[in-house]
Amino acid sequence: MNLFGKVTKASIYLGAAFSTAFAHATENMPGGPAVNQLNFTAPATKIMQEIHWLHWMMLVICAIIFVGVFGVMFYSILKHRKSLGHKSASFHESTTVEIIWTVIPLLIVIGMALPATKTVVAMKDTTNSDITIKTTGYQWKWGYDYIKGEGEGISFLSTLSTSREAINNLAPKSNTYLMEVDNEMVVPVGKKIRLITTANDVIHAWTIPAFGVKQDAIPGFVRDTWFRAETIGTFRGQCSELCGAEHAFMPIVVRVVSQEDYTAWVEQKKKEMGAAGDDPSKVYTLDEQKERGAKVYAANCAACHQPNGKGAGAFPALDGSKMVNGPKEAQYNILLNGKGAMPKWAGVISDGDIAAVMTYTRNAWGNKTGEVIQTQEIITVRSGK
Repeated sequence: MNLFGKVTKASIYLGAAFSTAFAHATENMPGGPAVNQLNFTAPATKIMQEIHWLHWMMLVICAIIFVGVFGVMFYSILKHRKSLGHKSASFHESTTVEIIWTVIPLLIVIGMALPATKTVVAMKDTTNSDITIKTTGYQWKWGYDYIKGEGEGISFLSTLSTSREAINNLAPKSNTYLMEVDNEMVVPVGKKIRLITTANDVIHAWTIPAFGVKQDAIPGFVRDTWFRAETIGTFRGQCSELCGAEHAFMPIVVRVVSQEDYTAWVEQKKKEMGAAGDDPSKVYTLDEQKERGAKVYAANCAACHQPNGKGAGAFPALDGSKMVNGPKEAQYNILLNGKGAMPKWAGVISDGDIAAVMTYTRNAWGNKTGEVIQTQEIITVRSGK
């Protein structure tokens, strides 16, 4: 192919890439931000409706004050300037002026503070909730434990589902790019949902703009907040606290469904959890553990160590790693207890998943130890027996 042909072909590909990117850039994200959005996200709760009202009320008040103050100032400058023969007044004190510029701002502040205080107090009232969900922030995912109300006992992790290829511009991006997860939080419409937030490692923040909710999740502390969604749909947010290198890859997705659909989801989720339960005495084959471990790795490890195991930045390569190919004790310890930027996985994912992902990493890429790690081994090491 001649130079002209190559340039033409490259131009076509480049144009197609720009067209695709522009097409996605001009699509509203379902449950997320809209194109050219200037206002807050459309409210899905009464609290967010009140926040909208407060925002516009205070903006109008500030605009009136701005126009009034600067209008009087510029009028005075133009109409009483020296070139028109005006001379400045000479006086020191005016009780009337002092009272006016003290009382009027005080009334304005009180008028703004009363409705704002009412909304803030309502935001903190987590009593009489229908469902309580413990929300735990991890680097970089969310853990949800339904601890009270319908769905009690359900527990799962919610991880970014955007592919690493899309993040690295090697695959097309969807209109929910970086705002999509593998497991959504599901709640019924019209029910008061209490969230208990904490974190496993660093400070995170659970935020859904449409709900008017932003609550820090702090290691060693328990905070709480609540919402009651008035609309069925999917709503998106992100961790709003800078929590590390993958901070941008920690989305939050809440799916609000009807009461009937929620009950059906609870039943299905509990069946899935029961089916996924590990039998510690079961002995898995190498292929079984590798297949399961590949899924666990993709959901929990690939973001840092890359899908090909080559590592990135502060995260070491696992392909050819001495730790992965060496004695099992070192890998047991780092998986269960963490080290540095590596979080501890004991209590975060199941013993069976830890055994599977350990088997996978010891037999994936260029690693060929041939070892199969069983669930019972992880239980034994974790319990110190």
